[in-house]
Amino acid sequence: MKTEQDPIRRICVYCGSRPGSHPAYMAAGKALGEAIARAGYGLVYGGGTKGIMGAVAEGVLEHDGHVLGIIPEFLVDMEATRDQLEKLDELVITPDMHQRKHKMFERSDAFVALPGGIGTLEEIVEIMTWAQLGRHSKPMILGNVDSFWDPMIQLMDHMHGQGFLHTSHQVRPQLIDEIGDILPAIEAIWAAENGRDGEAEVISRL
Repeated sequence: MKTEQDPIRRICVYCGSRPGSHPAYMAAGKALGEAIARAGYGLVYGGGTKGIMGAVAEGVLEHDGHVLGIIPEFLVDMEATRDQLEKLDELVITPDMHQRKHKMFERSDAFVALPGGIGTLEEIVEIMTWAQLGRHSKPMILGNVDSFWDPMIQLMDHMHGQGFLHTSHQVRPQLIDEIGDILPAIEAIWAAENGRDGEAEVISRL
């Protein structure tokens, strides 16, 4: 795993606790988990062992990566099985969703949203809101598996056109189609934010 001296150590992944209707979603979760582990990063995620959440964690664990799960007590039996939770390297059980999200933010150096439902949307939008308000400049990625996030980008374009995204350069995540391009994009964003633009090129359709 990356050391404390590395600028990016842990990647937070938001995604569905269900598999979704397209097989590509689960495959993408597993592939991203594997990529995170192979690159030496740790995973921070919502602690679920089912659906895409479970696939991401499984991908990391199968390749000897470090997994930190953060889950509120009332969701443990809804989104996870307790025997599977024992396989995680770290598990934090919070009393509520607010503390879960805050701890995930604190322990993460970048954020990736894969396909998911209202909870996934709410999590990445909150991170985008904090970026717009200048509370952080951590990389934000939408993993656009099978064009899942295209409607989100269309909505953001509409908001921008109507004059509501006053700092669109801060709030807009990178839209990445290929799982293999996500980590290079995160590294490139960090390099650009820290005046090292020449080190990498952000891969995006935006």
